[in-house]
Amino acid sequence: QNTTEHFAGVKKRVTDFLGSGQLGMFAGGYAGHPAHQLTPHGDLLFMDHYLQALAWQRDAVQIHAALGGKNPHPQTYLVGGMSTPLDPSSTAAVTPAALSELRALSRRMRTFVEQVYLPDVLYLARQYPEWTSIGRGVGSFLSYGDFPGADGTPLVPAGVLRPGSTTVEDLDEQRITEDVSRAWYERAEPARPGTATTVPAYTGPTPPWTDLDTDGAYSWGKAPRYGGQVMEVGPLARLEIARVLGVPRVVELLDGALPSLGGKPAALVSTLGRMTARALETLWFVEQLDGWLAELSDNITSGDLRIVDPAGLDRTSWPARATGYGLTEAPRGALGHWVRIADGKMTGYQIVIPSTWNGSPRDAQGERGAWEQALLGVPVADGDRPLEVLRLLHSFDPCMACAVHVLDPSGNTLADITVVP
Repeated sequence: QNTTEHFAGVKKRVTDFLGSGQLGMFAGGYAGHPAHQLTPHGDLLFMDHYLQALAWQRDAVQIHAALGGKNPHPQTYLVGGMSTPLDPSSTAAVTPAALSELRALSRRMRTFVEQVYLPDVLYLARQYPEWTSIGRGVGSFLSYGDFPGADGTPLVPAGVLRPGSTTVEDLDEQRITEDVSRAWYERAEPARPGTATTVPAYTGPTPPWTDLDTDGAYSWGKAPRYGGQVMEVGPLARLEIARVLGVPRVVELLDGALPSLGGKPAALVSTLGRMTARALETLWFVEQLDGWLAELSDNITSGDLRIVDPAGLDRTSWPARATGYGLTEAPRGALGHWVRIADGKMTGYQIVIPSTWNGSPRDAQGERGAWEQALLGVPVADGDRPLEVLRLLHSFDPCMACAVHVLDPSGNTLADITVVP
């Protein structure tokens, strides 16, 4: 598609979109900002690839929907079985023809990652070499591990990596705590998520919202800590832990990317290092799809997949009191859910998401979270248009919806909601 006619079409498409005046996410693009270093031709190429990425994302969503019943939040595993039947005797099951289509989708996804996504990120690294030393952050990493194989060994290893260490520590869930010293919740000592109770206590600014006091509480986000230490989670954390453990494919991918980052391993712990890690990890994962689909096909054919009959779940045998937790790796990083049950009912549910690990406020000791530490010393060419700040934060892929509360700037009530038992 690299023809004059193709890029003329892309240019017209973008021009027509801009002419509509409904810019959406592009309204804050800071066009002409001095921190932009790509040529107009480079900008057009990346816009073309952005539009192609929307189609790539659609392919991934189709796989989710085929196996999980919907997207987002695919409900693949349900009490009683699967949202999409895998029983070959069912007319609604995942059929050989459907599996063949899933393979075709996965191969198109891999081609895009190999030929567009990863090359684009490495090109950016060469165009913005200064960003391989900006946004270093905390240098300590945590991963819960994910994608267990047939022998139970996860593709993505779990563990904790301290700054400068050549040894990965085993993960101990008991060492995970949350600190609310600088959050808008009732004061409490750092506690494990499975025992904590969250009670909002807003003490922040009032209209006109100019009196934010960062020496006190200043965030709705808690401060997760591991053994009292700040941790970064996400693709960079996963790859750094896998690299130290000597996972062959990860070592190969990182070694291949280093020349574009200036050749120094330390460059990985940076704004562009995080972006590169995300692209490399995407390639690593998409390389697994053919094997996973083949395994799914074999299990369906052999009947090794068992569909649980909901009628066979005897809830009377469940304990009246229990606690539990589940740890996994979401795209943004380590994700944990903790639950408490009393009298047969759920009495507490705590979630520690990747963006609170990375975006936590300071804790009782004044230790900043990963975002805050990475922002220290970031050069800003135009204070009214802090593009550099956005660039760094985007390298963490923050989920702002997880810690943002909508407030009316005039202090008016926006809605009253009644929860009926």
